[in-house]
Amino acid sequence: MSHRVVIVGGGFGGLYAAKGLRRAPVELTLVDRRNYHLFQPLLYQVATGALSPGEIASPLRHVLSGNPNTSVWLAEVTDIDVDGRKLVLREHKLPYDTLVLAAGAGNHYFGHDQWQPDAPGLKSIEDATEIRSRILRAFEAAEMETDPDARRACLTFVLIGGGPTGVELAGALGEIANDTLRHDFRHINPAEAHILLLEGGDRILSAFPPQLSEAAERSLIRLGVRTRTKALVTGIDADGVTILCDGATQRIPARTVLWAAGVAPSPLGAILCRRIGAQPDRAGRVIVEPDLSVPGHPEIFVIGDMASVTHQDGKPLPGVAPVAMQQGRYVARLIGKRLRHEPVEPFHYWNKGNLATIGRRSAVADFGFIRFSGPLAWLAWLFVHLMYLVGFENRVLVLIKWTYNYITRNRGARLITRR
Repeated sequence: MSHRVVIVGGGFGGLYAAKGLRRAPVELTLVDRRNYHLFQPLLYQVATGALSPGEIASPLRHVLSGNPNTSVWLAEVTDIDVDGRKLVLREHKLPYDTLVLAAGAGNHYFGHDQWQPDAPGLKSIEDATEIRSRILRAFEAAEMETDPDARRACLTFVLIGGGPTGVELAGALGEIANDTLRHDFRHINPAEAHILLLEGGDRILSAFPPQLSEAAERSLIRLGVRTRTKALVTGIDADGVTILCDGATQRIPARTVLWAAGVAPSPLGAILCRRIGAQPDRAGRVIVEPDLSVPGHPEIFVIGDMASVTHQDGKPLPGVAPVAMQQGRYVARLIGKRLRHEPVEPFHYWNKGNLATIGRRSAVADFGFIRFSGPLAWLAWLFVHLMYLVGFENRVLVLIKWTYNYITRNRGARLITRR
């Protein structure tokens, strides 16, 4: 019987592991709740009408059609039978010899899940289309509003979280208000929108060097975005946000509040920890060995946002796409070496750099040996994201759409699809 490998999750980690096992002598099954791979770094462009969902997603069966040893199952995992080596699905049990868990992460509200209906996060296509509808509906409501205070609340957008997602989303909102919608309304001026980016730390883009954080903030200011650092959110409801800043409580009336402040690993990690009697780390991630396997169970690997990998420098690796990609490739090589009874080296992450874009012709780039911002960083961001986008067809479509949007300053996917 062939060695049975089961991968849970068709994100970056799971997909790269599956592609790396294409020629391996294994029987591979990839399980996911959705039938497509989603390029999450460009979700904010769907949320702001620059791209359509189909342009950043690819059907998993199509992506893996060149894997003769691979089956794709559309199913949801409910449990793991560690002793029996079976993955428990809602209607099936799937046996495995090697299990790779790469189920990703969701939004994390730090114990305030009641905020989610009023402050959606950005982790799925459904999230993106919901946010897009909320943004466009806010301008539509302002167009019909006669009360100045109510209109101001309609045109106030609060983004919580100054990481790359929050910064990129804020910059895109600034472009929408200043360029895209400039001639679309008769009773309001979209450029009068108040876009506020809240960050609990002392600066935005804290993973970047301070000079790049300052450059990003200057770019946001040019787009009409204002940042508030050391601002702790204490309340969110349908009418706005309450924050604690400099010891004082402040209320911000706002029709649209968006969440980009934190992520939580898939609940599958907690299920695994219970089954193997292990404790997750403080963020809820599974603590893994240097070869990304689970302590005491070398047949189970955890990668991507679910894994806590600290053996390199004592700090957990960041939950970003390049980490998951490299871990997926590593696990695929490791499985092949195990089957050939070859020695295996520990996983080592090679940080190729960080990029974040802040609107038209503006971005920041940190490659370690060189750091820069502006148009050149923006071009680097475009190139890297096009190269990592799955599927040649999607790359061509996105390049054409970006070129058209750049020339016309238009965002053609401005559709309100909310039910």
